[in-house]
Amino acid sequence: MHNSSVKRTEQTLAAIQDAGDEGRRIFTHVYEQAALAAARASDERVQSGISLGPLDGRIISVKDLYDIAGETTTAGSAVLKNAPPARQDAVIVQRLRQAGAVIIGKTNMTEFAFSGIGINPHYGTPGNARDVTRIPGGSSSGAGVAVARGLSEISIGSDTGGSVRIPSALNGVTGLKPTQNRVPRDGAYPLSFSLDSVGPLARSVLDCAQADAVMSGQSLASLPAREVRGLRIGIPRGLLFTQTDAAVQTAFDQVIAELSRNGCRVDDMQLDDWCAAPFKLQEKGTLIAAEAAHIHAETLATQPGAIDPFVLARIQRGETIAAAHYVAVQRARAQLLQTLDARIADCDLLMLPTVAMVAPRIDSLASAEAFNQANMLVLRNTSVFNFYDLPAMSLPINVGSNALPVGLMVVGQRKRDRDLLAICAALQSQLESLR
Repeated sequence: MHNSSVKRTEQTLAAIQDAGDEGRRIFTHVYEQAALAAARASDERVQSGISLGPLDGRIISVKDLYDIAGETTTAGSAVLKNAPPARQDAVIVQRLRQAGAVIIGKTNMTEFAFSGIGINPHYGTPGNARDVTRIPGGSSSGAGVAVARGLSEISIGSDTGGSVRIPSALNGVTGLKPTQNRVPRDGAYPLSFSLDSVGPLARSVLDCAQADAVMSGQSLASLPAREVRGLRIGIPRGLLFTQTDAAVQTAFDQVIAELSRNGCRVDDMQLDDWCAAPFKLQEKGTLIAAEAAHIHAETLATQPGAIDPFVLARIQRGETIAAAHYVAVQRARAQLLQTLDARIADCDLLMLPTVAMVAPRIDSLASAEAFNQANMLVLRNTSVFNFYDLPAMSLPINVGSNALPVGLMVVGQRKRDRDLLAICAALQSQLESLR
């Protein structure tokens, strides 16, 4: 029986309303009338035996850095509150609408998408879906919480250093960071030209695959069936496994033991030269900070005080980066990409914890020092794979009813996003037996 899109949309709108202030921290805009109209159109197509594909009638939210025609795109910032409204939808929003998606609203985010924690002093901080006193993860904070709480079936986030995978891990949902140039970024407010990517968060790998196909303009062929048995899995032990919470390590070890029992070839790999390189190379300043300082130059010059101080400090570092350093990092990155590709060519995938910790309490990060320490650790594992432009997914693992969520990061080979999705679909059904 087709559960009508209108009915699901009405239930979702009611749930957002019932969430009260928390709902307003998760969503910065709710498009009640437009969503109901899109849902009605989808139900009418069903009656006529017409389908625009698997996203037809699905309820989707978009992060508040994607343009929606007639709306101001605030990107989580008070500075942009009075910016002129967008003239047209972002390309991915156009593609989602053409596929029959019901766009229910825009989700809250870290200001300018520049932190992995998800705290926002201007529009409020959405609490973690499992425990509102804990961080949601960022920068796609509202996106992760909305999916986990059932307030959107699929959320579209962005991922520059982990901003799709971190909230996925901390809220217990599934998220994809694609190879960077797979999905167009036209109409998305930028953080870093070199590293921004557009990805979905959802309940399942399949939902992520369908959203990715629509946004990347690929045909909606079903994923090839893959077997877990025989997969060659590399584990980059060393740096990315330090400072890991016991709960995260235990959940990860259980998964690896289960996969080994099921015929996966699991090997520890010495990849620390590559895993450490992004941090060593960027000690004097990061690509993100340099590019953000360029993007926000006018605001830095005219009203820096209007920016969240924790975000401002990170952008201002970009003003002091020498051009020679920026070029050197870009050149070194291009070399390293090729050597890592060669090193992992014999693996189907790499596996590690998405985030080294479970979500900390929001009130524990009030000081700049505590915030910066947590932010660096939260972003550490995910950001390495933005630097290397490898597609990566976060799958929820520690899904016991009481435990806080833990994410398993599965990293594929560049431009082999569909392979990664197919393998992750097989892994996800295998991991359900662990619950």
